[in-house]
Amino acid sequence: MSEHVRYTRNRREFLGDAFCGFGALAYGALEAQAATNPLAPKLPHHAAKAKSVIFLFMAGGPSHMETFDPKPLLNQLHGQKRPAEFGDVKYQFVTSDAKLLGTKRSFQKYGKSGIEVSDLLPHTAECVDDLAVIRSCHGDMVVHSAAQYQLMTGRIIPGFPSMGAWTVYGLGTESNSLPAYCVLPDPHGALEAGQPMYLNGFLPAVYQPTMMRPGSKPVLNLGLPQGVQIEDRTKTIKYLKAMNQAAFAGEDNELEARIAAYDLAFKMQMEAPEVFDISKEDEKTKEMYGIGKEPTDDYGRRCLLARRLVEKGVRFVCVTSGGGPGNLQWDAHDDIEENHLRMAKQTDQPVAALLKDLKRRGLLDQTLVLWGGEFGRSPESQGNKGRDHHNLGFSMWMAGGGIKGGTIVGATDAIGLKAVEKPYHFRDIHTTVLNQMGLNQHALSYMHLGRKERLTEIEGMVIKEIV
Repeated sequence: MSEHVRYTRNRREFLGDAFCGFGALAYGALEAQAATNPLAPKLPHHAAKAKSVIFLFMAGGPSHMETFDPKPLLNQLHGQKRPAEFGDVKYQFVTSDAKLLGTKRSFQKYGKSGIEVSDLLPHTAECVDDLAVIRSCHGDMVVHSAAQYQLMTGRIIPGFPSMGAWTVYGLGTESNSLPAYCVLPDPHGALEAGQPMYLNGFLPAVYQPTMMRPGSKPVLNLGLPQGVQIEDRTKTIKYLKAMNQAAFAGEDNELEARIAAYDLAFKMQMEAPEVFDISKEDEKTKEMYGIGKEPTDDYGRRCLLARRLVEKGVRFVCVTSGGGPGNLQWDAHDDIEENHLRMAKQTDQPVAALLKDLKRRGLLDQTLVLWGGEFGRSPESQGNKGRDHHNLGFSMWMAGGGIKGGTIVGATDAIGLKAVEKPYHFRDIHTTVLNQMGLNQHALSYMHLGRKERLTEIEGMVIKEIV
């Protein structure tokens, strides 16, 4: 074929040919911007339904049988050995002679969809028509640390990027004065997997999360020190940047991240104080989140802050419920009733308020909300009143961001032991989150130690019933 009539064969040639090469110039300009600022907004791989993610991480493992997955047969078999037809499972603490433990919770159908929710979560139940409840989730690990790593990073060992870091790597951020990825931890302390589960792993350090402080001051020193003028601080930042760049030798993503952190900290001193000052919210909103009263004040503050962050363009926010030693999480080994009643009272009202607040502000359509823990709880009792870790079948839910509300997907068996109908692995949860953000699991990759790595490791499925 003559070169003068050669047809465009690929996207690169299309950009070069279109409008006498103008497309290539525009693309080159975008690439140059991304090169100077790795957090600059990037185009998604396909049309996105959501711009940001809020992950409501219920650490420790909330029980599906006490929340979103009623099991009448489990109550009928209370105190008996598990029937052989349900098969065998491995637990961490439940013994071979353990008996099935019925639930004291009652379930009721809510909303137009008629989804059943337990009386543990009356506020969330009011939002049920916005939820897609996935009753058939499962993972590979039954210990906290490994399960938390898999939930967050897709792998059962530390050192891999979290879904928050992958999301920012793929899309950048729409805010130049706030962190792209924020973690709002529980004030009671660290979890078994620690900070590595939230981190950037082998991705460049610029994609690491900003770990907020628990309590009423999530970020310290946001204001300028007394006696320091903006002109003085500007000169200091310029001097630090020049000194760092003078020492820059080749590719050093740690130094690049430090330079970017100084710039971001300066911008936050100028613009972020207003974002973090929730006192400016009206009293009705604060009351809706349960701020100013116990036991909802802390989680309510953090949920409200999550809304304010995504409102300003932050890409990914993780709001953790549960921290410190076991019973301070959703880790009900000793007494499922005491533990879950306490944890639900802390979180139920704030979670529902977040959904309602996002919706009334027109933000729910563009914000994907994910709720869940690293596993569920066992149908058998641990001791007399507790439940052990359980990874073979449990519930999570999604809302907003193009998700079909009022939907139930999958099922566990009649006693809640195993996911038997449309089972979905953590990697399928990750794939669906990426899909709603406009990211393709295969295209979102990073070369590490000679291998193209990605969040979903091998192959995840989009949960098509809810998108």
